[in-house]
Amino acid sequence: MGTRRVLVTGCSSGIGLAVAARLAKDELKRFKVVATMRDLGKRGPLEKAAVNNAGLGMIGPLECQSIDAMKELFDTNFFGLVRLVKEVFPDMKRRQSGHIVVLSSVMGTQGILFNDVYSASKFAVEGFCESLAVQALTFNIKTTVVEPGPVVTEFERKVYEDAENMDLSATDKETAKIFREIYLPYSKKIFASIGQTPEEVAEQAIKVITAKEPPLRHQTNRLYMPMTALKHADPTGRLPLDAFYKMTFKYDKVFNATLTMLHLLQRIRGKK
Repeated sequence: MGTRRVLVTGCSSGIGLAVAARLAKDELKRFKVVATMRDLGKRGPLEKAAVNNAGLGMIGPLECQSIDAMKELFDTNFFGLVRLVKEVFPDMKRRQSGHIVVLSSVMGTQGILFNDVYSASKFAVEGFCESLAVQALTFNIKTTVVEPGPVVTEFERKVYEDAENMDLSATDKETAKIFREIYLPYSKKIFASIGQTPEEVAEQAIKVITAKEPPLRHQTNRLYMPMTALKHADPTGRLPLDAFYKMTFKYDKVFNATLTMLHLLQRIRGKK
């Protein structure tokens, strides 16, 4: 079998770069990475997969975020994906083959404190892909949404660096205090305890791309799965809401102890 083209967007850094590098180093040389839509047009039709990874982050109190910034985020995180699919989908349908792989986030299935707009963009991605997948199957096209949890990249560091310097004058003092004194420290602990590297996420993305029967959804971080599983355990939504609220505001000592334990598990796994 000859090489098959894989289009990867957002591959200048982070997860996208790790996915592109991993594909390019494939030991069987099965894949040729196409970095842009312009390159795809020059080199011929897409023969394997389109991997959408481009994205922006946004955290903070809602009152402190501008509508223009929200629109920019949605234009990249959601409409960027839509534009990609509109470009490659017709050819995939004609060829009766292909695989649309979207790097989304666990926040596309579970909303997180102070990630309102970012999470909304990922929910949009999830709904779009789930709906499209039904039609895609008719043309033998696979659809997969890869859902990383916390990933330690320059992208994430920059988002949190900007958050620490955010102007919070537009919100009330209590909300500003929760954001600075509870949310930001907890987020750092979560990333330190269970955060993955871009290479770890890329390795799982490759398994999805090469799978004969890829899943519709694939979470990359097993240590984060219990948190997203809460949503499916209670259709009313009260269980995950109460759990996240209590972990954040009522049982912070237990939460900190849990993160410490998870950090130890990560270190043990790393040594193995």
